[in-house]
Amino acid sequence: MMIKEEQAGEKYFKGRGAQLNPNNRFFKNEYVKEHEEGIDDWEDPEQKTSFIFGQSKSIVNKVTSPDVGMAYSLNPYQGCEHGCTYCYARNAHEYWGFSAGLDFERKIIVKKDAPQLFRKFLERKGWDASTISLSGNTDCYQPAERQFRITRELLEIALEYRQPIGMITKNALILRDLDLLSEMAKLNLCMVYISINSLNEQLRLKMEPRTATAKQRLKVVEALSSAGIPTGVMVAPLVPGLSDHEIPTVLKAVSNAGAISAGYTVVRLNGAIAGIFEDWLRKNFPDRFEKVWHAIQSCHHGNVNDSRFGERMRGDGNIAQLIRDSFKLHCRLNRLNEQRIQLDSSLFKVPGTQFSMF
Repeated sequence: MMIKEEQAGEKYFKGRGAQLNPNNRFFKNEYVKEHEEGIDDWEDPEQKTSFIFGQSKSIVNKVTSPDVGMAYSLNPYQGCEHGCTYCYARNAHEYWGFSAGLDFERKIIVKKDAPQLFRKFLERKGWDASTISLSGNTDCYQPAERQFRITRELLEIALEYRQPIGMITKNALILRDLDLLSEMAKLNLCMVYISINSLNEQLRLKMEPRTATAKQRLKVVEALSSAGIPTGVMVAPLVPGLSDHEIPTVLKAVSNAGAISAGYTVVRLNGAIAGIFEDWLRKNFPDRFEKVWHAIQSCHHGNVNDSRFGERMRGDGNIAQLIRDSFKLHCRLNRLNEQRIQLDSSLFKVPGTQFSMF
Protein backbone atom coordinates (compact mmCIF):
# COMPACT_ATOMS: atom_id res chain seq x y z
CA MET A 1 0.00 0.00 0.00
CA MET A 2 1.45 3.30 -1.08
CA ILE A 3 1.39 6.59 0.84
CA LYS A 4 0.40 9.65 -1.15
CA GLU A 5 1.47 13.02 0.17
CA GLU A 6 -0.56 16.14 -0.48
CA GLN A 7 1.12 19.48 -0.21
CA ALA A 8 -0.20 22.24 1.99
CA GLY A 9 -1.01 25.17 -0.29
CA GLU A 10 1.65 25.88 -2.88
CA LYS A 11 4.65 24.85 -0.79
CA TYR A 12 7.62 24.28 -3.06
CA PHE A 13 10.18 21.61 -2.20
CA LYS A 14 13.45 23.33 -2.98
CA GLY A 15 16.22 21.08 -4.23
CA ARG A 16 13.72 18.58 -5.63
CA GLY A 17 12.49 18.32 -9.19
CA ALA A 18 9.14 16.61 -8.67
CA GLN A 19 6.75 18.55 -6.47
CA LEU A 20 4.38 15.70 -5.77
CA ASN A 21 4.38 11.98 -5.11
CA PRO A 22 1.73 10.38 -7.36
CA ASN A 23 0.25 7.04 -6.42
CA ASN A 24 2.02 3.96 -7.75
CA ARG A 25 -0.05 2.61 -10.65
CA PHE A 26 0.49 -0.95 -9.42
CA PHE A 27 -1.29 -0.29 -6.12
CA LYS A 28 -5.08 -0.15 -5.79
CA ASN A 29 -5.07 1.66 -2.45
CA GLU A 30 -3.42 4.80 -1.17
CA TYR A 31 -3.27 6.87 2.00
CA VAL A 32 -4.25 10.52 1.72
CA LYS A 33 -3.34 13.00 4.44
CA GLU A 34 -6.45 15.07 5.22
CA HIS A 35 -5.62 16.20 8.78
CA GLU A 36 -2.29 16.70 10.53
CA GLU A 37 -3.36 14.43 13.37
CA GLY A 38 -4.72 11.78 11.02
CA ILE A 39 -1.56 9.68 10.82
CA ASP A 40 0.87 9.79 13.71
CA ASP A 41 4.06 8.94 11.84
CA TRP A 42 3.38 10.76 8.60
CA GLU A 43 6.49 10.86 6.47
CA ASP A 44 8.09 14.28 6.12
CA PRO A 45 8.24 15.12 2.38
CA GLU A 46 11.42 17.11 2.95
CA GLN A 47 13.28 14.25 4.60
CA LYS A 48 16.85 13.54 3.60
CA THR A 49 17.63 11.06 0.89
CA SER A 50 17.58 7.46 2.13
CA PHE A 51 19.43 4.50 0.65
CA ILE A 52 17.98 1.03 0.23
CA PHE A 53 20.34 -1.86 -0.39
CA GLY A 54 18.88 -4.18 -2.96
CA GLN A 55 19.97 -7.57 -4.22
CA SER A 56 19.77 -8.49 -7.88
CA LYS A 57 19.99 -11.74 -9.80
CA SER A 58 21.79 -9.99 -12.64
CA ILE A 59 23.19 -6.52 -13.31
CA VAL A 60 23.59 -6.26 -17.10
CA ASN A 61 20.38 -5.93 -19.08
CA LYS A 62 19.89 -6.50 -22.79
CA VAL A 63 18.24 -3.47 -24.40
CA THR A 64 15.58 -4.50 -26.91
CA SER A 65 14.44 -1.00 -27.92
CA PRO A 66 15.87 -0.36 -31.41
CA ASP A 67 16.12 3.45 -31.11
CA VAL A 68 18.15 4.06 -27.95
CA GLY A 69 21.62 3.45 -29.35
CA MET A 70 22.74 0.78 -26.90
CA ALA A 71 22.69 -3.01 -26.79
CA TYR A 72 23.32 -3.61 -23.07
CA SER A 73 22.95 -1.43 -19.99
CA LEU A 74 24.44 -1.61 -16.52
CA ASN A 75 22.77 0.31 -13.69
CA PRO A 76 24.36 0.38 -10.22
CA TYR A 77 21.56 2.58 -8.81
CA GLN A 78 17.80 2.79 -9.16
CA GLY A 79 16.24 6.17 -8.48
CA CYS A 80 18.31 9.34 -8.83
CA GLU A 81 18.89 12.25 -6.50
CA HIS A 82 19.54 14.57 -9.45
CA GLY A 83 15.78 15.05 -9.58
CA CYS A 84 15.36 15.87 -13.27
CA THR A 85 11.64 16.43 -13.72
CA TYR A 86 11.44 14.83 -17.17
CA CYS A 87 13.47 11.67 -16.43
CA TYR A 88 12.08 8.58 -18.20
CA ALA A 89 13.56 6.37 -15.47
CA ARG A 90 11.00 7.65 -12.96
CA ASN A 91 8.42 5.14 -14.19
CA ALA A 92 10.75 2.22 -13.42
CA HIS A 93 10.73 3.20 -9.73
CA GLU A 94 7.14 1.99 -9.52
CA TYR A 95 8.30 -1.57 -10.18
CA TRP A 96 10.20 -1.37 -6.88
CA GLY A 97 7.05 -0.33 -5.00
CA PHE A 98 7.76 3.41 -4.87
CA SER A 99 6.33 6.54 -6.45
CA ALA A 100 7.76 8.01 -9.64
CA GLY A 101 7.64 11.44 -7.98
CA LEU A 102 9.52 12.48 -4.86
CA ASP A 103 10.28 8.85 -3.97
CA PHE A 104 12.39 8.55 -7.12
CA GLU A 105 14.66 11.35 -5.88
CA ARG A 106 14.93 10.51 -2.20
CA LYS A 107 14.69 6.70 -2.01
CA ILE A 108 17.73 5.42 -3.86
CA ILE A 109 18.26 1.70 -4.37
CA VAL A 110 21.96 0.88 -4.14
CA LYS A 111 23.10 -2.33 -5.83
CA LYS A 112 26.17 -3.08 -3.73
CA ASP A 113 26.50 -6.54 -5.31
CA ALA A 114 26.89 -4.99 -8.79
CA PRO A 115 30.67 -5.61 -9.05
CA GLN A 116 30.51 -9.34 -8.38
CA LEU A 117 27.48 -9.71 -10.63
CA PHE A 118 29.36 -7.84 -13.36
CA ARG A 119 32.30 -10.25 -13.14
CA LYS A 120 29.89 -13.17 -13.28
CA PHE A 121 28.25 -11.73 -16.38
CA LEU A 122 31.54 -11.11 -18.20
CA GLU A 123 32.63 -14.69 -17.55
CA ARG A 124 29.54 -16.17 -19.17
CA LYS A 125 30.30 -18.63 -21.90
CA GLY A 126 29.90 -17.03 -25.30
CA TRP A 127 29.94 -13.39 -24.16
CA ASP A 128 30.97 -11.38 -27.23
CA ALA A 129 32.24 -8.23 -25.48
CA SER A 130 29.58 -5.96 -26.97
CA THR A 131 29.70 -2.42 -25.61
CA ILE A 132 27.86 -2.02 -22.31
CA SER A 133 26.32 1.35 -21.42
CA LEU A 134 26.84 2.66 -17.92
CA SER A 135 24.11 3.66 -17.24
CA GLY A 136 21.11 3.15 -19.45
CA ASN A 137 18.67 4.24 -16.78
CA THR A 138 19.72 6.45 -13.86
CA ASP A 139 22.99 8.41 -13.65
CA CYS A 140 25.89 6.24 -12.50
CA TYR A 141 27.62 9.37 -11.09
CA GLN A 142 24.69 10.67 -9.09
CA PRO A 143 25.54 11.93 -5.54
CA ALA A 144 25.29 8.41 -4.05
CA GLU A 145 28.36 7.37 -6.06
CA ARG A 146 30.60 9.66 -4.03
CA GLN A 147 29.83 7.51 -1.00
CA PHE A 148 29.43 4.03 -2.46
CA ARG A 149 31.97 4.12 -5.33
CA ILE A 150 30.25 1.29 -7.22
CA THR A 151 30.76 2.89 -10.62
CA ARG A 152 34.49 3.10 -10.04
CA GLU A 153 34.61 -0.59 -9.12
CA LEU A 154 32.74 -1.42 -12.32
CA LEU A 155 35.22 0.58 -14.39
CA GLU A 156 38.13 -1.20 -12.69
CA ILE A 157 36.58 -4.53 -13.68
CA ALA A 158 35.94 -3.34 -17.23
CA LEU A 159 39.58 -2.32 -17.59
CA GLU A 160 40.75 -5.62 -16.13
CA TYR A 161 38.63 -7.62 -18.61
CA ARG A 162 39.18 -5.15 -21.47
CA GLN A 163 35.41 -4.73 -21.74
CA PRO A 164 34.23 -1.75 -23.87
CA ILE A 165 32.08 0.73 -21.96
CA GLY A 166 29.91 3.65 -23.06
CA MET A 167 28.99 6.21 -20.41
CA ILE A 168 26.54 9.09 -20.01
CA THR A 169 26.34 11.46 -17.07
CA LYS A 170 25.62 15.03 -16.06
CA ASN A 171 27.78 14.98 -12.94
CA ALA A 172 31.32 16.34 -12.65
CA LEU A 173 32.14 13.45 -10.32
CA ILE A 174 33.20 11.50 -13.41
CA LEU A 175 36.52 13.40 -13.29
CA ARG A 176 37.39 11.43 -10.16
CA ASP A 177 37.82 8.41 -12.42
CA LEU A 178 39.86 10.16 -15.08
CA ASP A 179 42.76 7.78 -14.39
CA LEU A 180 40.72 4.69 -15.30
CA LEU A 181 38.97 6.31 -18.24
CA SER A 182 42.29 7.50 -19.67
CA GLU A 183 43.72 3.98 -19.54
CA MET A 184 40.60 2.57 -21.17
CA ALA A 185 40.69 5.25 -23.88
CA LYS A 186 44.26 4.29 -24.77
CA LEU A 187 42.90 0.84 -25.60
CA ASN A 188 39.84 2.24 -27.36
CA LEU A 189 37.57 0.81 -24.68
CA CYS A 190 35.43 3.79 -23.71
CA MET A 191 33.48 6.77 -24.89
CA VAL A 192 31.70 9.29 -22.65
CA TYR A 193 28.64 11.41 -23.28
CA ILE A 194 27.84 14.41 -21.10
CA SER A 195 24.23 15.53 -20.92
CA ILE A 196 23.77 19.28 -21.49
CA ASN A 197 20.33 20.43 -22.58
CA SER A 198 20.56 24.11 -21.58
CA LEU A 199 23.11 26.77 -20.69
CA ASN A 200 20.48 28.70 -18.71
CA GLU A 201 21.40 28.31 -15.04
CA GLN A 202 17.99 29.44 -13.76
CA LEU A 203 16.28 26.79 -15.89
CA ARG A 204 18.80 24.15 -14.83
CA LEU A 205 18.18 24.88 -11.13
CA LYS A 206 14.47 24.30 -11.60
CA MET A 207 14.50 21.41 -14.05
CA GLU A 208 17.61 19.52 -12.87
CA PRO A 209 18.00 20.75 -9.26
CA ARG A 210 20.85 18.55 -7.98
CA THR A 211 23.06 18.35 -11.03
CA ALA A 212 26.29 20.07 -12.01
CA THR A 213 25.93 23.47 -13.65
CA ALA A 214 26.23 23.73 -17.42
CA LYS A 215 29.49 25.63 -16.91
CA GLN A 216 30.87 22.72 -14.88
CA ARG A 217 29.72 20.21 -17.49
CA LEU A 218 31.52 22.12 -20.24
CA LYS A 219 34.66 21.93 -18.10
CA VAL A 220 34.10 18.17 -17.81
CA VAL A 221 33.87 17.88 -21.61
CA GLU A 222 37.11 19.84 -21.90
CA ALA A 223 38.91 17.75 -19.26
CA LEU A 224 37.82 14.44 -20.77
CA SER A 225 38.72 15.52 -24.29
CA SER A 226 42.11 16.83 -23.17
CA ALA A 227 42.79 13.43 -21.58
CA GLY A 228 42.25 11.71 -24.93
CA ILE A 229 38.81 10.31 -24.06
CA PRO A 230 36.32 10.45 -26.95
CA THR A 231 33.60 12.75 -25.65
CA GLY A 232 30.17 13.55 -27.00
CA VAL A 233 27.20 15.51 -25.71
CA MET A 234 23.53 14.60 -25.47
CA VAL A 235 21.37 17.71 -25.74
CA ALA A 236 18.49 15.90 -24.15
CA PRO A 237 15.74 16.31 -23.74
CA LEU A 238 14.94 19.49 -25.61
CA VAL A 239 11.72 21.07 -24.34
CA PRO A 240 10.00 22.99 -27.16
CA GLY A 241 9.14 26.50 -26.07
CA LEU A 242 11.53 26.28 -23.13
CA SER A 243 15.00 25.22 -24.26
CA ASP A 244 14.95 24.36 -27.98
CA HIS A 245 16.05 27.89 -28.92
CA GLU A 246 19.41 27.14 -27.25
CA ILE A 247 20.50 24.57 -29.85
CA PRO A 248 22.97 26.91 -31.64
CA THR A 249 24.64 28.18 -28.46
CA VAL A 250 24.83 24.75 -26.79
CA LEU A 251 26.37 23.06 -29.84
CA LYS A 252 28.89 25.85 -30.32
CA ALA A 253 29.89 25.69 -26.64
CA VAL A 254 30.33 21.91 -26.57
CA SER A 255 32.33 21.95 -29.79
CA ASN A 256 34.63 24.63 -28.38
CA ALA A 257 35.06 22.45 -25.28
CA GLY A 258 36.27 19.52 -27.38
CA ALA A 259 33.19 17.37 -27.98
CA ILE A 260 33.34 15.38 -31.21
CA SER A 261 29.71 14.33 -31.44
CA ALA A 262 26.24 15.37 -30.32
CA GLY A 263 22.77 13.88 -30.20
CA TYR A 264 19.38 15.02 -28.99
CA THR A 265 15.89 13.91 -28.03
CA VAL A 266 12.62 15.82 -27.79
CA VAL A 267 10.96 15.54 -24.39
CA ARG A 268 8.25 12.90 -24.11
CA LEU A 269 6.15 12.47 -21.01
CA ASN A 270 5.08 8.85 -20.66
CA GLY A 271 3.37 7.23 -17.69
CA ALA A 272 3.51 9.08 -14.37
CA ILE A 273 6.00 11.60 -15.79
CA ALA A 274 3.21 13.46 -17.59
CA GLY A 275 1.51 14.51 -14.34
CA ILE A 276 4.82 15.22 -12.58
CA PHE A 277 6.10 17.43 -15.39
CA GLU A 278 2.74 19.19 -15.85
CA ASP A 279 2.63 20.06 -12.15
CA TRP A 280 6.24 21.29 -12.26
CA LEU A 281 5.65 23.36 -15.41
CA ARG A 282 2.52 25.03 -13.99
CA LYS A 283 4.33 25.99 -10.79
CA ASN A 284 7.55 27.24 -12.38
CA PHE A 285 6.34 28.75 -15.66
CA PRO A 286 2.64 29.62 -15.20
CA ASP A 287 2.79 32.34 -17.85
CA ARG A 288 4.28 29.96 -20.42
CA PHE A 289 2.52 26.77 -19.46
CA GLU A 290 -0.01 26.67 -22.30
CA LYS A 291 2.58 27.52 -24.96
CA VAL A 292 5.07 24.88 -23.80
CA TRP A 293 2.47 22.18 -23.16
CA HIS A 294 0.89 22.62 -26.58
CA ALA A 295 4.33 22.67 -28.22
CA ILE A 296 5.13 19.30 -26.61
CA GLN A 297 1.78 17.95 -27.79
CA SER A 298 2.45 19.17 -31.32
CA CYS A 299 5.54 16.94 -31.40
CA HIS A 300 3.57 13.83 -30.45
CA HIS A 301 0.40 13.96 -32.56
CA GLY A 302 -1.60 15.89 -29.98
CA ASN A 303 -0.33 13.91 -26.99
CA VAL A 304 2.63 14.48 -24.68
CA ASN A 305 4.01 11.04 -25.44
CA ASP A 306 4.36 8.84 -28.48
CA SER A 307 5.66 5.31 -27.88
CA ARG A 308 6.36 4.41 -31.50
CA PHE A 309 9.96 3.44 -32.10
CA GLY A 310 11.79 5.87 -34.33
CA GLU A 311 9.40 8.74 -33.62
CA ARG A 312 9.17 8.80 -29.85
CA MET A 313 12.64 10.30 -29.32
CA ARG A 314 12.58 12.92 -32.11
CA GLY A 315 8.88 13.73 -32.42
CA ASP A 316 6.91 14.60 -35.52
CA GLY A 317 5.24 17.70 -36.95
CA ASN A 318 6.39 21.23 -37.71
CA ILE A 319 8.10 22.04 -34.40
CA ALA A 320 9.91 18.69 -34.32
CA GLN A 321 11.09 19.29 -37.89
CA LEU A 322 12.39 22.77 -37.01
CA ILE A 323 14.33 21.26 -34.10
CA ARG A 324 15.69 18.51 -36.35
CA ASP A 325 16.81 20.96 -39.03
CA SER A 326 18.39 23.36 -36.55
CA PHE A 327 20.29 20.58 -34.80
CA LYS A 328 21.59 19.13 -38.04
CA LEU A 329 22.67 22.55 -39.32
CA HIS A 330 24.56 23.55 -36.19
CA CYS A 331 26.22 20.16 -35.87
CA ARG A 332 27.58 20.68 -39.36
CA LEU A 333 28.65 24.28 -38.66
CA ASN A 334 30.49 23.14 -35.52
CA ARG A 335 31.99 20.04 -37.17
CA LEU A 336 30.25 17.62 -34.84
CA ASN A 337 29.48 14.01 -35.79
CA GLU A 338 32.16 13.96 -38.50
CA GLN A 339 33.77 10.84 -37.06
CA ARG A 340 32.26 7.64 -35.76
CA ILE A 341 33.84 5.95 -32.75
CA GLN A 342 33.87 2.17 -32.81
CA LEU A 343 35.10 0.67 -29.54
CA ASP A 344 37.38 -2.36 -29.66
CA SER A 345 35.96 -5.67 -28.43
CA SER A 346 38.87 -7.75 -29.70
CA LEU A 347 40.96 -7.19 -26.56
CA PHE A 348 38.43 -8.79 -24.21
CA LYS A 349 39.99 -11.41 -21.95
CA VAL A 350 38.86 -13.13 -18.79
CA PRO A 351 41.67 -12.70 -16.23
CA GLY A 352 43.57 -15.93 -15.66
CA THR A 353 43.05 -17.23 -19.17
CA GLN A 354 46.00 -17.38 -21.53
CA PHE A 355 44.49 -15.90 -24.65
CA SER A 356 41.89 -13.36 -25.66
CA MET A 357 38.55 -14.79 -26.75
CA PHE A 358 39.01 -13.24 -30.17
